[in-house]
Amino acid sequence: MKIPAAGLVKAALSGFVASAALSSGFAADYLIHKFEKKQLSNEFWSEGAHFGDFNKDGNNDIVSGPYWWEGPDFAKKHQYYQLDQTFKKKNDDGTEETCKGYDPLGYSKNFFAFTGDLNKDGWTDIVILGFPGEESWWFENPKSKNGEGEWKRHVALDVTDNESPTFADLTGDGKPEIVCSSKGAYGYSSPDSNDPTKPWKWHNISPNNNYHKFTHGMGIGDVNGDGRMDLLEKDGWWEQPASLDGDPTWKQHKFQFSKAGGSQMYAYDVDGDGDNDVITSLEAHGYGLAWYEQVKEGSEIGFTQHVIMGREPGDNKYGVKFSQLHAVDLIDMDNDGLKDIVTGKRWWAHGPKGDAEPNAAAVSYWFKLTRQGKDVEFVPHQIDDDSGIGTQVVAGNVNKDKYPDLVVGNKKGTFVLLHKAEKVSKSEYEKAQPKPAK
Repeated sequence: MKIPAAGLVKAALSGFVASAALSSGFAADYLIHKFEKKQLSNEFWSEGAHFGDFNKDGNNDIVSGPYWWEGPDFAKKHQYYQLDQTFKKKNDDGTEETCKGYDPLGYSKNFFAFTGDLNKDGWTDIVILGFPGEESWWFENPKSKNGEGEWKRHVALDVTDNESPTFADLTGDGKPEIVCSSKGAYGYSSPDSNDPTKPWKWHNISPNNNYHKFTHGMGIGDVNGDGRMDLLEKDGWWEQPASLDGDPTWKQHKFQFSKAGGSQMYAYDVDGDGDNDVITSLEAHGYGLAWYEQVKEGSEIGFTQHVIMGREPGDNKYGVKFSQLHAVDLIDMDNDGLKDIVTGKRWWAHGPKGDAEPNAAAVSYWFKLTRQGKDVEFVPHQIDDDSGIGTQVVAGNVNKDKYPDLVVGNKKGTFVLLHKAEKVSKSEYEKAQPKPAK
């Protein structure tokens, strides 16, 4: 199949009802949630994407790989760093053609994208976390209203390990850090506030336990409710001490959330009982999504697993099953005051013959959190069936309306899925509700 020219923008409104929910903000209204998918590129440049206003026109733009697309229609593309990446593709008739981007049978050097004003000049910069074991960088906005100009590239961290690193405020100083493992230890890398163009300083929070660069599953969140962010990983959590002076080793609390390791992990009060539980996928290249209820075991914190979705349709009340949940986000999708899970399938993570169901539909879902007394349920709503996720999926308000949208970069290309809510009749609303499997 011939790959169309780069920069092609496709738009299609989902032909199905993605979900239906009664928002507390519209007490008398019945709302159906739908998503308009725009495909910005069908080339494989990265496993992640993000958004921010790069040209200060008041509209959010989208970045994925070496390109960014101007909002609000995302039709105009700019290249912000030089990358002349091509590969040879064999066609069904035996001929070869040269295609742009990385080969979907292999891997991208660009795993995660984040945005923020790193040098405090009022312009949004771009942070790229590269392939595990390699460098991460930030790109300095050239302050161009017309979007032109190459961005200066600065090395932030020489070795970024783990397959779910993040760029977030772990220390509580109001400034984000790269949180990951590096050279065998968990920790974080912070820029010099006076000169962020210098290589960032690395801070160990764990001993050197020889964590592998391809270790899966990591996140941050306040597990014990002391107001400080802790580090979550597949084998437990590391408690942030009261003071970070001198880079102390954090206290490890062992608990196996996942044997193989999933993706991004979150601490959130799922059941509304006042303490934070843990949300994680169970196997990045297999199956499983769960939340772990926090329980007290004497003076220690323990957890009880609640499976949301497993390897069989019967593991989910609604019969939903898909594999390779290599990215998870947590956000209130329907403005009801509760955070919902956003995830999907990473398509061809290791090619068309690797891992579990590599050629199944590249779906994306949001799982609506509902509470009735002590009963908790995550109700699945399909967003799309041909875009999926990468190692990153970003949910946020791209077009600045009432509801979070999705931004995705992966082996199928770059996508934005714009979230809309429509008022419908009670009967239409009830018809659109997900039904339990028989």
